[in-house]
Amino acid sequence: MSANFIAVCGLPRAGSTLVCQLLAQHPDVHCEVHSSPLCNALLGMRRMLSDDQFLLSQLDRSFEAAYGHLQTGMQGFLRGWYGDTGKQAVVDKNRAWLHCVETLLAIAPEAKLIVCVRELGQIYGSIESQHQKTILLDFMDHLADYDRFGRADMLFAKDKAIGAPLISVHALQDLPDAVLQRIYVLRFEDLVDRPRECAAHLFQWLGLGAHAIDPARLSVGVQESDSHYRMKFPHRQHASIRKPDPHPIPERIQAQIESACAWYYQLYYPNKGQTAASAPPGAAGTGHAR
Repeated sequence: MSANFIAVCGLPRAGSTLVCQLLAQHPDVHCEVHSSPLCNALLGMRRMLSDDQFLLSQLDRSFEAAYGHLQTGMQGFLRGWYGDTGKQAVVDKNRAWLHCVETLLAIAPEAKLIVCVRELGQIYGSIESQHQKTILLDFMDHLADYDRFGRADMLFAKDKAIGAPLISVHALQDLPDAVLQRIYVLRFEDLVDRPRECAAHLFQWLGLGAHAIDPARLSVGVQESDSHYRMKFPHRQHASIRKPDPHPIPERIQAQIESACAWYYQLYYPNKGQTAASAPPGAAGTGHAR
């Protein structure tokens, strides 16, 4: 029997590496923690085959059979990727899963997605703080020459590090209920405040057996390469969980973020300033948590 597929995605600096590290503690889960090329490969396969003249010809002559070949072929590729794990569930981390949720479910109907979110000012602050530590290196998309406000504005552009996945998070509300039931939105603040409770709730939602984690003694896997990101988005794993200190954000930048992304705060931070401990795990429970 194929392992259940769990995709981890979401916003940058929102805890996806930590979520994967916690999932990897479970004995029935295979999780390599670092980012995977699987989603990119499947999307590339779709683009390539959609332009293939032989497949297009078969679709004209026998759509059902040809489309069936396409579906089973992509299913076989996904299943084969982790075919030797022998675990109940496999975890694949890639931010791209966030904008192709329905494509994934067409290939693996049992799949579930964990979407990591965080207060947006702190996401920007985390990126800016790391940039100041590596200021002699430019970003992949050349943002180092901007001032702080300009860099924040660019990071939230629709094709940039925060803006691109943020558009996909916004689009979640347009999905049908059956799809939303496969999605678990997890706030970073809840995760670092109450890791035991969040992990237990997450394991239950994923259909895994109960397993207690010790936030002070976590196993650490292979560290992900950060040079690809020009050291601006570190993916460090740690042996224990420590709540990070808040990043100081200029008032003008924070106000601009909250104004431009009011929908986000209404959905996931309706009482900004409320302590994370007052909200349930997953920001509101199972399924499409808010």
